[in-house]
Amino acid sequence: MAGSNGKQKTARDMILSLALIGIAAAVVYLLAIPHDDHTPDLKRVDYRVELITARRAASYPVAAPEGLPSAWKATSVRFQGENSDRWHLGFQTPDSQYVQVEQSTQKPADFIDEASQGASATKETETIGGRTWTRYTGGRYDALVLNGTRGSTTVVAGTASFTELTKVAAALKTR
Repeated sequence: MAGSNGKQKTARDMILSLALIGIAAAVVYLLAIPHDDHTPDLKRVDYRVELITARRAASYPVAAPEGLPSAWKATSVRFQGENSDRWHLGFQTPDSQYVQVEQSTQKPADFIDEASQGASATKETETIGGRTWTRYTGGRYDALVLNGTRGSTTVVAGTASFTELTKVAAALKTR
C-alpha cells in the first residue's frame, strides 16, 4: 500500500508543476511579449540627393511631387539606371495608405503591370495638370498612368484612393 500513495504524490506533483509552468507562460505572454497591433511608424526619408542624381542620369525628365503637405511622409526612394532608368518614390499618406511614383523607359505594358501590381486599364481618364492620365484598377494597387512622356512611362499607384493618387499626380514637377 505504501507504493500506491507514492504514485498519487508523483501524479499530484506533476499536475502542480504543469499548472505553475502554465501560469508562468501566461505571465510572460501578457507582460513580456509586445501586443501592439497598429502599423509601425515608418521612418521619413530625404529623397533630394537621389532625385538630383536621377535627374542628371535619366534619359527622361524625372518627376517628383512638390508642395505635398508635411503629413505626407516619403518612405522609400531609389533610382536604378541599369534597370531602364527606373525611378521610384514612395509615400505614406496622412491616413497611413501607400502611394508611389514610378517612372521608367521599360516597355510600357510590362512596366505598368509591375508598378501597379497587376491592375488593368479602365476606359476612365482624367486630365491632371493639363495631361491625360488613364485609371487602372483590379490589381494590388489602383493607379494613374501617364504614357509616352518623352520616352518614359509615369505611374502613380498605391493603396490610397484615386483622390489621393490625383493629388500626387497634380503635384508632380520635372524641373
